[in-house]
Amino acid sequence: MNEHATQSMYPLQIEGELDGRLSRWKWLVKWVLAIPHFIVLVFLWIAFVVLSVVAFFAILFTGRYPRAIFDFNVGVMRWSWRVSFYSYSALATDRYPPFTLADVEDYPARLDVEYPQALSRGLVLVKWWLLALPQYLIVGVFAGGAWAGFNAANDDGGWTSGGGLIALLVCIAGVVLLFTGRYPKAIFDFVMGMNRWVYRVAAYATLMTDKYPPFRLDMGGEESAPDTAGADAVRPKPAAGLS
Repeated sequence: MNEHATQSMYPLQIEGELDGRLSRWKWLVKWVLAIPHFIVLVFLWIAFVVLSVVAFFAILFTGRYPRAIFDFNVGVMRWSWRVSFYSYSALATDRYPPFTLADVEDYPARLDVEYPQALSRGLVLVKWWLLALPQYLIVGVFAGGAWAGFNAANDDGGWTSGGGLIALLVCIAGVVLLFTGRYPKAIFDFVMGMNRWVYRVAAYATLMTDKYPPFRLDMGGEESAPDTAGADAVRPKPAAGLS
């Protein structure tokens, strides 16, 4: 990927690789298999919320997000994404998620957030509630109860899963997988786009970036620059002799 494309991307990058050999039935019991992760994530999200409050005041007075807190919070989001990808936000892999905040290069689901060298002291007062309101309406449709659970973390400290368009499409994909042994690629790409949108808004709302999340559904497993977003959905063939 060239430098221009990298600079054009949103600071949060989320990717996922669809497993081509998924079990037909395992998705029916993943809610049980993932319970140890859910328990750990409850406590991690409590810490995430507390540390985000600390980061809020640090940004307000210094214009910088404390690096140690930033790395921890990114790790919590990374862990959450791996579990979500394994379970009911994607069902796209049967490989059990590792218990770590660190990036695992060979795991099929990855998340990273570019560290901001400076953040606006003024925006920190309004972006997480006022400026993000239109985004909340959209991700509420996408994530449903999952996004409600994220917002409830301000009081209870957790990220729960629930209804919404993501859950509906993943359920459909699970039923298709059960009867055919195949996960519909079109559903996977669309689900990835919605998850990507949700996590971008989460990064913005939790003060990790000042860059406003784009109103754009970047579908597919891999991140792409804005001019190539959605290329998996519509990719015109070049004329003969042209590259």
